Amino acid sequence: IILPLPFNSSSWPALLKMTTEIITTEDGSHSIRNVEMNETYHSIHGARQESMHVFIKNGFDYFVEGNTKEEIKIFEVGFGTGLNAWLTMLRAEELNKKISYTTVEAFPLDESIWSQLNYGDTSPENKKRFQELHQATWNKQVEISSHFNIEKLATTLQSASLLYHHFDIVFYDAFAPSKQPEMWEFAMLEKIFNAMNKGSILVTYCAKGQFKRDLKALDLTVETLPGPPGKLQMVRALNP
Repeated sequence: IILPLPFNSSSWPALLKMTTEIITTEDGSHSIRNVEMNETYHSIHGARQESMHVFIKNGFDYFVEGNTKEEIKIFEVGFGTGLNAWLTMLRAEELNKKISYTTVEAFPLDESIWSQLNYGDTSPENKKRFQELHQATWNKQVEISSHFNIEKLATTLQSASLLYHHFDIVFYDAFAPSKQPEMWEFAMLEKIFNAMNKGSILVTYCAKGQFKRDLKALDLTVETLPGPPGKLQMVRALNP
């Protein structure tokens, strides 16, 4: 399957051709493999359990605990399959939290791909709501439920305009530094930092030494945490 080009692809030359295939990871949940890059969107050891461990348990749940904010603003780098947004929406409803979710994606998946993903297969209602996430109009804020609204930006992080000191939680879920090094450059991390509120957090599966040093150079407090199955470590960075 050849995906359409993004609105602005000039900064991601390695991804100009993007052939994908759906794979089943070890926990039974789907992921996608980029054939040209030989890179998967999630851990082969379990897409859902990786997302739950890194972004929900150590990101969303950690921030929510003891926090009284009426609305939590989340920014995600890499909408991808929509798994992180999907799990966040479910968790927000469980905890009765209102979420404003913004995400960037330069290569939105075609319906022929996302419609086959099994994340919402637990019930017809869940499947319908997972579809609503993907069918939400791009570049426009859309209310999916009383607890969750989303704005999907069809652009690169390099081109996205982010509000200053706006977000409470950042899900940094770009492809690995070895595959997409431009996404992990200091300038990109500084752009994210400038968009983070005081007291906000950033979580990611990546625990590379240079990445952590760059976060510390931005005066973030960096925690190296146990990673999900198949990965030794992950990172959570706090903006004091």
